Amino acid sequence: MAAHRKARQRSAHGTKARTAATIALAGAATATGLDGTGHAEPQLTPGQVKAKVDKLYQEAEVATEKYNGAKEQAGAARKRLSALQGEAARKEDRLNSARDALGSYAAAQYRDGGVDPALRLALSDDPDQYLDGAAFAERAGDRQAAAVARVRRQLREIEQLRGAARIELASLQSRQAELNRHKKTVTGKLDEARRLLSQLTAEERARLAQGDGTDRASRASTGGRDSLQAPGAATATAPNSRAAAAVSYAYQKLGSPYVWGATGPNAFDCSGLIQAAYRSAGVSLPRTTYAQIDAGRRVSRAELLPGDLVFFYSGISHVGLYVGNGQMIHAPNPSAPVRLAPLDEMPFAGATRVV
Repeated sequence: MAAHRKARQRSAHGTKARTAATIALAGAATATGLDGTGHAEPQLTPGQVKAKVDKLYQEAEVATEKYNGAKEQAGAARKRLSALQGEAARKEDRLNSARDALGSYAAAQYRDGGVDPALRLALSDDPDQYLDGAAFAERAGDRQAAAVARVRRQLREIEQLRGAARIELASLQSRQAELNRHKKTVTGKLDEARRLLSQLTAEERARLAQGDGTDRASRASTGGRDSLQAPGAATATAPNSRAAAAVSYAYQKLGSPYVWGATGPNAFDCSGLIQAAYRSAGVSLPRTTYAQIDAGRRVSRAELLPGDLVFFYSGISHVGLYVGNGQMIHAPNPSAPVRLAPLDEMPFAGATRVV
């Protein structure tokens, strides 16, 4: 009987093993497409990769501008917090001085307060001198009352400053959390774009970086930099010297790498390049595309002059510097450096003349 039971156990084990093997083979066949319905990710064409990557870059740029805005707000909150803390510290120093003065008054009162004024007058060797002293004491009492009032006012002011500082600190912490969220979004989009681009050959990636030939005619043979015309030709028709200086700066930065969040002098994102160009001309511009579009007078596309800011996409998430002849200089994305490009490269959204 024992031998019979042992044989049945082996048979059951063998059945289980055969079943597991069958399931494994079926799964392998499905995974490798042996049944004709494989689920492997299809190989994308270079054009499909470009479309996906362009979309990712545009989404990353939206997040980048939000990051830049949050960073600017965080910097402003940090400055306000520092100013409030400094003012509170100065008021606390003055409060401590006022408290020391009150302490001196209190000590004097304690020393002299136990003697009746009439008795002090009777015992005084010089009544006139005593009366003069009593009048001084009254005036000192008035000053003491004023000192107490000052201390109370300073305490209220310091508490108000501390309350404002707490609000600024909460604002700063909120902006920092927002920064982290936008940074995570940007890096996620850029990592996905890099993954897609890694599927292409080096030649295909280079072709995409050049814009699939759309602006190759405008590229010079000097170091791979874009050069449609000499900077002087563009700046000659700029409306004023500051716009001309901004255009000249942008030409000097052709070929500089795109780095999200960068404002120069050696790397830029799109709004960072515009801010740096006008900073070189002595004009202060806001940090983000959303604010830059309102930093001057709106102009139509037909009215464009060199130095005007040109904006793209319905969300105003990209900006370039118009340089004439239907061309702009801009910082496109991480796969392409600062370069010259036609306005038609992206959906036009509006333009602003800064000066």
